[in-house]
Amino acid sequence: MQIPAELVQKYNRPGPRYTSYPPAPHFRAGFSPKQVVALLQADNQRPDPEPLSLYVHLPFCHTLCYYCGCHMIVTHRPEKIARYLDYLTREIALVSQWVAPGRPVVQLHWGGGTPTYLSPDQIVALMKALRQHFDFAPDAEIGIEADPRRLTRAHLEAAREAGFNRISFGVQDLDPAVQQAINRVQPYEQVATVTRWARELGFESISYDLIYGLPYQHLTQFERTIRQVIALGPDRISLFSYAHVPWKKKHQRLIREEWLPRPAEKLQLFLRAVELLTTEGGYRYIGMDHFARPDDPLSRALDEGTLQRNFQGYSTHGGTELYAFGISAISQLRHAYVQNVLKLSEYYAALDNGQVPVGKGYVLTPEDQLRRYVIMSLMCHFRLSIPEVEQRFGIDFERHFADALAQLREMEDDGLVACTTQSISVTETGRFFVRNVAMAFDAYLSTTADRPLYSQTV
Repeated sequence: MQIPAELVQKYNRPGPRYTSYPPAPHFRAGFSPKQVVALLQADNQRPDPEPLSLYVHLPFCHTLCYYCGCHMIVTHRPEKIARYLDYLTREIALVSQWVAPGRPVVQLHWGGGTPTYLSPDQIVALMKALRQHFDFAPDAEIGIEADPRRLTRAHLEAAREAGFNRISFGVQDLDPAVQQAINRVQPYEQVATVTRWARELGFESISYDLIYGLPYQHLTQFERTIRQVIALGPDRISLFSYAHVPWKKKHQRLIREEWLPRPAEKLQLFLRAVELLTTEGGYRYIGMDHFARPDDPLSRALDEGTLQRNFQGYSTHGGTELYAFGISAISQLRHAYVQNVLKLSEYYAALDNGQVPVGKGYVLTPEDQLRRYVIMSLMCHFRLSIPEVEQRFGIDFERHFADALAQLREMEDDGLVACTTQSISVTETGRFFVRNVAMAFDAYLSTTADRPLYSQTV
C-alpha cells in the first residue's frame, strides 16, 4: 500500500484520536458522585442494557520511560501497590452494586502503567475480585498489557490461570541506541522469549505496540525493527506516532529535540513501516495505526461492522458500554463520560467516604450524540449512510452539516473520501487520514484553547 507523501504533508495537523466524542479535554470538572450514581442506575434500569466492557488502570511502573504519555507512577514500594489494589477492589465492589443482574462482560482490559508489575498472586486475586462482582461471558476477550523487561513465565502462567486470553507487549523499538535514549532497554531476545512463552501458554492473541518518531530512529534502522517484528509474528500491531509534548509531560524534556527525526524523516519511517507490514508481513490495515492478521478477530470485526473505538483504541465489540476502574480511568456510558480523579490521595478519600471517585465528566447533548454517531461510524466502519442518520436523528443531513460537507469536497478531490447523496465512504487511502475526515464533523475544534491539545494526525 502506497501513501503519497504530499497528502501526508498536507493533512498532518493536530487533531483528536476520537477515542471519545467530545474528546477528553472537553470533559468538565465538578461532576458529583451523585450524578454518576444516577447515570449508573438509569443505565442499568433499562429493559435490555448493552453488554459491558471493563477497563482497569494499574498505574505503577518500576522505571520511567522518557517518551511515556500515560498516567503512571514510578514506585519500588510493594506496600504502595498493595494499598492501591485494596482500594481498587473497593471501587469494583461499589460500582457493581448498580449493575443489572446477569449483564454480561464481553471484554476486559488491564492497562497502565505496567499491569504485570503486579505479582503473579496479585494478578490472580484482582481477577478473582472482578469475577466475584461481574458476570463474564464464556467467550469474553480478556487482555493485559505487559512489559517484557520484568516479565517472568510465572506472570504469564498466573494471567492464563486468571483467564486472560490476550496480551499486548510494549516493544516500541528493537534498536539498542533508541532504547537507551528512551530509557527502555529490552533486547530482541527478551521480546522473542516472552512472545514464545505467551504462545506456549495458549494466549489467543499477541499484540505489539511500536512507536515511530523516537530519538535516533532512521529509515535503515527502523526497517530492521519492522522486519524483526514481522519475523516474531504478533497477531496485531499498533504503530503509534510519538507525540513530543514536554509542556504537558515534563519528563519528555529528557529527550532532546535534536535527537528526534525531522518531520520529513518521521514521515518516511511511517510510510516504510506501512509498506513492509502490509506486503512482506501480510498484515491487514485496520485503520489509523492498527494492523492485524487477516484471520484475527479485529479483521473480522471490521468486515462484520462490529468494530468499536474506545479509550484503548479499536476493539472488537461494538454496542458495549465501558466501565473503568482506577485513577484517571474513563468510563463510557450510554450518553455520558465519567473520568476518575488523577491523584491517589483523592481516589482513596472518595472511596473511604463510600463515594465513586469521579473527577470529571460530560453528559452528551442531542447534538453531541448526533456528531458522535457520525464520527464513530466513519472511524470504525469507514462509511456513513446519510438516510440512516437522517431517520435516526430527524435531520436534513445536507443542511445540518453544510460546513462539514464543504470540507469533505477537498478531501474527495484528494481521493480520501467518496461522497454521494446517500453515503460518505472513506477510501483505502483515506483510512490513514480518517482523523482528518472525522474532524470535519467536530464542533469543538473551533473552541479549542490557544495551546496544543492533540498530537499530529499522522
